[in-house]
Amino acid sequence: MAVPLFSFLRYLALILVMSIAALPARAHEVRPAVADVAIGADTVALTIRLTLEPMLAGMDLAGLEDTNDSPFSDRYDALRAEDPGTLTAELERAWPRLAPRFVIKAGDTLVVPRILTVSVPEVGDVSLPRDSFLVLMADLPADGTPVQIGWDAAFGSLALRQAEGDANSYAALLTGGALSDALPRDTVVDDSAGAVFVRYIVSGFEHIIPKGLDHILFVLGLYFYALRFGPMLAQVTAFTLAHTVTLALASLKIVQVPAEIVEPLIAASIVYVAVENIIGGGRIGPLRVAVVFGFGLLHGLGFASVLGDVGLQDSRFVVGLIGFNIGVELGQLAVILVAFLALGLPFGKKPWYRSAIAVPASCAIAAVGAWWTVERAFF
Repeated sequence: MAVPLFSFLRYLALILVMSIAALPARAHEVRPAVADVAIGADTVALTIRLTLEPMLAGMDLAGLEDTNDSPFSDRYDALRAEDPGTLTAELERAWPRLAPRFVIKAGDTLVVPRILTVSVPEVGDVSLPRDSFLVLMADLPADGTPVQIGWDAAFGSLALRQAEGDANSYAALLTGGALSDALPRDTVVDDSAGAVFVRYIVSGFEHIIPKGLDHILFVLGLYFYALRFGPMLAQVTAFTLAHTVTLALASLKIVQVPAEIVEPLIAASIVYVAVENIIGGGRIGPLRVAVVFGFGLLHGLGFASVLGDVGLQDSRFVVGLIGFNIGVELGQLAVILVAFLALGLPFGKKPWYRSAIAVPASCAIAAVGAWWTVERAFF
């Protein structure tokens, strides 16, 4: 009777994955802010699309995926319900402490920006982020030094673009409090295809290691299915092809699925592949490959925000997409290589490898994925 029980568990996991898609949107998504910068001879101006409420609530968005996970979520939710005038007044009161955390650096000189205009929309659906627009300006020292832009890591990710640029103008996604490249005054950076390519290889790799723990667990789930080259190649190929397709479509805004749906499904995909490993790892079949392909489509949607939020020019989009995808693949291969060197190479041929390593590891992966599924879907 063990086999029917295992089959039941396998299909129960698949039903769990599919049913999550029907859940209502619950999560409070954390999205990167988008800033356009214009640098003159003696001033720099920033036009930023952002959600002001987390900043005013005192949230630390570094590494946060859902604002409900913050101890300041109640304050954040209250600010979402405030009218534009009240929120603007809150910003003006808080600006003396917030301004130094908007980093504008000319050479070795830090300059503090001032607010020119604030535009806050009327209160709408308070369960969704409200995009406000903030225009800042700062005076630059008269030394002609290039300018770097960034902000405090607690404000989250910042997609920075050089305003009034041509197809080769500068664009980057700044995370963890990073600063932009040095941008010259009174001219637009000619951001070469090679520079974009390398930058997005790095971004793609970082999206797996160290930032993509859920993607790491999924790849480990593929690894523990079988040590043989054939099953691993079939799964990785299916996963790569799938997430490449949806990464491109979602980055181009052709396909858009809310993170409230995608993130629980990604967590549920981890559960499914781990349960499959426990039930019968090693026997690769069309169903396993098809399921991995389907999950690859989901993971591609999870990757897409990096390219979509930066807003690369059309002539640089393909280069950025290819570079980012290569970075993701390098990150995944690094995960597999580390697992192979640590476990597969020394223990893979032992008769107890599956029972003592592959199955317990898959159980742990399934448990983490199950917790994330429940947490992301209901909390």
